Formats: sequence, C-alpha cells, structure tokens
Amino acid sequence: MKPQTPAAALAALALLLATGCTNAAPPQSPPAPAGSASPEGSHGDRPGLAEAAEPPLHLVAIDAAGQAAMLDLLSGTTSQPARVQPPDGVTTDGRYVFAANSAGVDIFDSGAWTWDHVDHFHYYRAAPRPVGTLAGDGTPTIAGGMLSTAGTTGVFFPASGTAILLDNAELSDGRITEALRLSVEPHAGIIAPLGDGALVTEAGNGGTAARVRAVDASGKQLATAECPAAAGTITTRAGLVIGCADGAVVATADGHTPVLHHVPYPEGAAAPATSFNGRKGRPTVAGTGSDAGVWLLNTRRHTWEWLPTSAPVLAAATADDAAGHVVVVAGDGTVQVYDAANKERVARTEPLLAATLASPDLADHIHLTVDAQRAYVNAPAEGVVHEIDYADGARVARTLSMPTTPVHLVETGR
Repeated sequence: MKPQTPAAALAALALLLATGCTNAAPPQSPPAPAGSASPEGSHGDRPGLAEAAEPPLHLVAIDAAGQAAMLDLLSGTTSQPARVQPPDGVTTDGRYVFAANSAGVDIFDSGAWTWDHVDHFHYYRAAPRPVGTLAGDGTPTIAGGMLSTAGTTGVFFPASGTAILLDNAELSDGRITEALRLSVEPHAGIIAPLGDGALVTEAGNGGTAARVRAVDASGKQLATAECPAAAGTITTRAGLVIGCADGAVVATADGHTPVLHHVPYPEGAAAPATSFNGRKGRPTVAGTGSDAGVWLLNTRRHTWEWLPTSAPVLAAATADDAAGHVVVVAGDGTVQVYDAANKERVARTEPLLAATLASPDLADHIHLTVDAQRAYVNAPAEGVVHEIDYADGARVARTLSMPTTPVHLVETGR
C-alpha cells in the first residue's frame, strides 16, 4: 500500500525555513553526556539545508547488492541516493548511513537529521549525497554519539586493530576526516565517542575484548575498567554503554574527566546482552543475547531488569515512553509489545515474516527501529517494511514498499 501524505506533513512543508525552536524534549531531561551538547549558534547549518517543523523521518533500505533507497515517511516519496559495496552490516546515527564491509565502510548523508539541544530540538532537511569510503581491514564496528553534526563517530577495524574517530562536522561538509587514530592489538573491538575523546576496548585472550580504556582527544589514557568479552554499544542521554560478559560499563564525562561505572548483572543472570537498541537518546535500552528474554538497562539509574518473553527474541527495542513499551520481534515472526513495569505482553501482531524466516540468507537480516510513535520491521523476502503502532495494540499501520529490497534497514531524521 502506498503511504499517504498526512495533513501534518503539508503544514510542515509550508513552515520550512520559517520554523524556530520546537519544544519537544521530554521533561526533566538531565544534562547530555559531555561532547553531545551543540556548539552555540551554528545548529549544523550549511548551504542547501532547510529547517523543518517536525522530525523529517526517513527509512533507508539497502539491498544485498548495495543499492540504497530512501522513503520519506511524511510525504511517501522515494529516491535511490547511493550505491555502496555489498554491506555486511548497516548502521546510522540518525543522519549518516554507514554501510560496513570487509574492506571498509561506505558513508552517505541521508540529508535528514535532528539537532538535540536537550531542552528542545531543531529539525533539518537537505539533499542526500554520498560522502565517501573509509578503507580498513575487517568489517568494522561503528559507534555514534548523540549528535550527527557535532562530535565524532567511532570506527573499529577488527583485523588490524585500527580504531578511528571521524569528525562529524567534517562529514557534514562531505569530507571524511580523522579526529583520532589508534593502533591496538587486533580483536573484535569497539571505539565509541565519549566527551572529546573515546572509550576503546583492549584485547584479551581469543580475539575478544577484555577491558575498556578512556582516552582523551590525543589518545592519552585517562581511565580503565575491566569488561570481559566486551560486545555491543549504544549512547543515551545519560551515558555511553559498552556491554560486558558480567554486565556493562556506563561511561560519562565530568568536564574532561571520564567516569566509568560498572553495572553488574544480578546474581544468577541469564545470558549476557551482546547488542543494544532503543529509541534514540532515551535512557533505558533493550539488550538482547541468546535467551528468550530481553535485558533492560537503565543508564541513568545504573540498573538491570530482566524481561522474559514468550518466544526467542530476534530483535528488541525500548520506546522508553510513559507506558514503558518494549517492542520485540519474536522467533515466530510476530511483533510483540511488552509493558516493562509489569513484565507482561500487552499486544502482538499476526506472523509477518514467514518467507524471511524460511530463508537462511535473510533470517539474520531482520532489523527493528523505534521512534516516538512507530516501530519499523523489515521483511526482506516479502520485500516490504511493516510500520507498527506499538501504542495501539501493535496495529500494523502501514505495509511499505521501497524501490529496493530491504535487506538492511535504518531510520534517519531522528
């Protein structure tokens, strides 16, 4: 079904270039992690952009051959802005799309982003465009911060142990510029922006990470923390997360001083989380591992909660709204919604992913993204993306077709 243009979108378009600050931030938001606050004045402006009245949300799909396609969720218009090398994985910071392969990462600018001022937001549109390629050895892990136009983005190449911070302001001008490059022992590692520096993992035995180091903008070590089998990272308003076999490290920056909090799992915990997902910026994130359930990590309170599910979990994300919704893609192909407070399932769809789950090549490419109103789940074999209203009984609001098969899916404009 072709998406229709809502009346709100027409009003938004009429207000382009005329809109000031939009007071849309959640109440009582804490100070943002160091390095995530925007500099005074610039708002990420550059020639050719327009300020919008509401988030310019887009879906970006990339097929197995590397053809990218974008769908404007307000207007329903589609485009094919770039072709990249066939990716192993695709991530986004809410603006830039990072398509990683074994020889590097291709980057393109979706032209849709939100500038987070903590107490209010600004929304921008510009023409999408390729940025370029960062070459490296081994499929890299990508880690972004709270802002796409300021600060840095981490890229870690496992085969060489090369850890790089990319300058986001330079990306906005179409240039790939390194703010920091470190060489460590090769391993399945992470470098993630923290303040003016970063957290970077150190290798242990067997090619896995054993600890994390906080470094400044020059690479000087400032602090360390044990983090056995480090895997998975996400940044929230309250801190930077790196998952560990025994819990997580939640890092903040007090001025130029990093503060590393170890948050251990409860005694007798289930399998550790190896990936994290949630609505951008919100403090509670969903961690998934190998068990039928979801870890909920509150990065503000430094607490874990275990949410059991009725089926194995393929993907999960927190909305972190007043109702405490947790959205889960279950192994039976249904999308389920849980109440985090009561640990109860409150809604589910019919199975939506039968053909995808039956395809070994596609079953590992099911992606879930959640924003303030909707969740999006790709069905590559079916060739569609399902838009789920998670607050309305997991209603399938739209079934969206895109110009390319959505093997990889991310959402930008957030």
